[in-house]
Amino acid sequence: MAWQIRKEGNEVRMYIDENDEKDNADGFIEKTSDWEAEISWADVIIFDDVGFGKTTESLRKAGKAVVGGTLYTDQLEMDREFGQSEMKSVGMTVLPHWEFDNFDIAIQFLKDNSGRYVFKPSGKEKLDWDLKSLLFIGQEDDGVDIIGVLEHNKKVWSKKIKKFQIQKYAAGVEIAVGAFFNGRDFIHPFNINFEHKKLFPGDIGPYTGEMGTLMFWSRASNLFNATLAKMREKLSENQYIGYIDINCIANSKGIYPLEFTTRFGYPTISIQMEGVTSNWGELLYALATGEEFDLKTKRGFQVGAVIAMPPFPFDDKKEFSKYKDLTILFKKPNYDGVHLGGVKLVDNDWHLAGESGYVLVITASNSTVENARRNLYRRIENIMLQNMFYRTDIGVKWYHESDQLQTWGVL
Repeated sequence: MAWQIRKEGNEVRMYIDENDEKDNADGFIEKTSDWEAEISWADVIIFDDVGFGKTTESLRKAGKAVVGGTLYTDQLEMDREFGQSEMKSVGMTVLPHWEFDNFDIAIQFLKDNSGRYVFKPSGKEKLDWDLKSLLFIGQEDDGVDIIGVLEHNKKVWSKKIKKFQIQKYAAGVEIAVGAFFNGRDFIHPFNINFEHKKLFPGDIGPYTGEMGTLMFWSRASNLFNATLAKMREKLSENQYIGYIDINCIANSKGIYPLEFTTRFGYPTISIQMEGVTSNWGELLYALATGEEFDLKTKRGFQVGAVIAMPPFPFDDKKEFSKYKDLTILFKKPNYDGVHLGGVKLVDNDWHLAGESGYVLVITASNSTVENARRNLYRRIENIMLQNMFYRTDIGVKWYHESDQLQTWGVL
């Protein structure tokens, strides 16, 4: 995002908090080691993650133009139980769910209430947030598999997971809707997207957050009206400024919201850059100052995939040391649809930076999903990097799921 704003002709200074990632974007963007010293210099201050609500509220009270969350929206995303209660309070149809802080009580509950469930670590602290990848979706109708998982892991997990949610499982299509909010209202159009959260094609392997996404922009959708639109008043009361997304399960019975994302999504924000034709600097300035903005977007579909390498999605300094500073090569000098991850520019060469192994996001678009996919993987073929990997099935499920969503009246 900082690179995009800079390329539009704006002055940008970027601060990175994590010590292991501080060399990210070196050579692409001017960096600062003390962001608070730059407050008077900046026209707009942008926070790209949750957990900064107290700081953003303080800056806004001091008269600064800020894009970022609030204490309220931080809690919406980080505390699953709170997020679900807020959804219910504004009239969304939420799935039955129960919060526990004791594994034995939860196991007994599952034995007494046979059914298919989802296990979700919860809580408000940073450690709780880091453990959310341990989510487990039960496959058995009587819940015997999730009972087994909890029984065999309770000794280890009870030391780490202090609160967790058991949610009734609902079969259907996973779909999300998001939009930018300017402190008073949503900016239209809004974004319909389909995340691919697991590491390997076919939705196999660990949850990574997101390995790629298919999306399109829309000005009218039952999905938006049934979910995100209902949050307008609460977001306005709390003066939220930024992007907000609700992930849902849709089926023939209805639309069931699962969780909030109250920040830029990754790699969602990079894929949105593929579809937005408006100037990003102007958009962010309008959001931060509460102005209306006519967001211009492409028709058709955008797709994007994360290009990663070991040790992603895990932390392993020893493993990444093998690749540290490795050069990223391009067969042709074409950087269309190339977005920065853990990358730096040294002597006009692109090199790996940080220690995460989250290297690049590659995006493409077209009027059809199949052609957008073809363009995406053609761009990926232009990259030369040892041991890189990515999902090869981004958008494949659209052909089946779009028919279902149309039949159910969701799209």
